[in-house]
Amino acid sequence: MLEYEITARRLDAHGSLAQCKQAELLMDTGLEGRPDAFNPAELLLAAVAACILKNMERIAPLIHFDYRGVRIVVHGVRQDKPPKMASLDYVIQVDTDEEERKLALMHENIRKYGTIYNTVAAGTPIRGELQRQTLTE
Repeated sequence: MLEYEITARRLDAHGSLAQCKQAELLMDTGLEGRPDAFNPAELLLAAVAACILKNMERIAPLIHFDYRGVRIVVHGVRQDKPPKMASLDYVIQVDTDEEERKLALMHENIRKYGTIYNTVAAGTPIRGELQRQTLTE
């Protein structure tokens, strides 16, 4: 089994810092919010997107899936009582010439083998689509 660990510490009343390996991530943990850091809900959405992106990197060579780029938009809806994410929706936009059956196969594998995706899906309705799109930087 793989194991993971991060450390996090409060910087001040407006933010905190998470660290792992050689990376640091500023987090919005203050009550006022801050525009230069992800809040906990945004971190969850980013974790889902990172899981999808990492799975694409892993799956692409296995199914001979070529793509030039990918962009993911993840949207979450938070309910107040009890506080939780009520649902997550995503759109994976892939710049590719692959046929529809390969797009479907990629999406199926993303949903089936994503650690974070499956963890979130176990407790929160998650739905999405993978679509072909020409992406520009």
